[in-house]
Amino acid sequence: MKLLFRFFILFVFVCFNHVSAQDTMLEVAPSRIKTRTSLPPLDIVIDSVLKNSGMLNYRNNSIKRLETLKKSKGIDISRHVGFAAETRYGNFNNFSTNDNGQIITPIATNSRQFNYSAGFYLRLPLFDVLNRKKLVKTAELEVEEAIRLAEAEEETIRQNVIRLYQDIVLKERLLEIKARAYGDGKVNIQMVDKEFRNGIVPVAEYVRITSITSNLEIEYEKAKSEFVLAKQLLEDLAGFKFDILTSN
Repeated sequence: MKLLFRFFILFVFVCFNHVSAQDTMLEVAPSRIKTRTSLPPLDIVIDSVLKNSGMLNYRNNSIKRLETLKKSKGIDISRHVGFAAETRYGNFNNFSTNDNGQIITPIATNSRQFNYSAGFYLRLPLFDVLNRKKLVKTAELEVEEAIRLAEAEEETIRQNVIRLYQDIVLKERLLEIKARAYGDGKVNIQMVDKEFRNGIVPVAEYVRITSITSNLEIEYEKAKSEFVLAKQLLEDLAGFKFDILTSN
């Protein structure tokens, strides 16, 4: 009879614990759903981070600058070829003397004139001619190097965003698990607290369960902090905030 009574008490305790846990989860679940992050597709996040990356923009600007220098070196030889023109307009005073052997006659004239000259010049410095091909080749290599650096920077950014994105997914899932465990622990400690007040649970057991619940709370707070940190880091790189689901 006593054994049957003990089984009955145990059955009531388990059922009560199960129902209480469900009620608590119904209370905790809305809070967990409200903090669930609505992550945009990974491709959108990557594109946004690439667009906002200062280092990648710097690399792309370097490519444009080097391409301009390459074109400039390609036509650098043209600075030795040109067209020159000169014009003069004004009063011209001429003074001369006429010596016929006996009498020296001074002659002074004044006239208004317009003089002009034009010409084409061509200079071919030997060093510039021979070194032009090397300069152009060097410029092409610099452009190619800048392109490779930009591609490497873009690949690094992509890999970093993928890690952060998956890290958020993992940390949010861990946060949900920790929240559920912490919720169950709070239900359990409430039941144990009542039993302890009624003298059913000994002090040692009460202290042990209280310590377990405290550890669950610590783990939950750590998981929440890590999730918020990962989310804010990716938001900062992407340049926009991720939506939060508020539906129950």
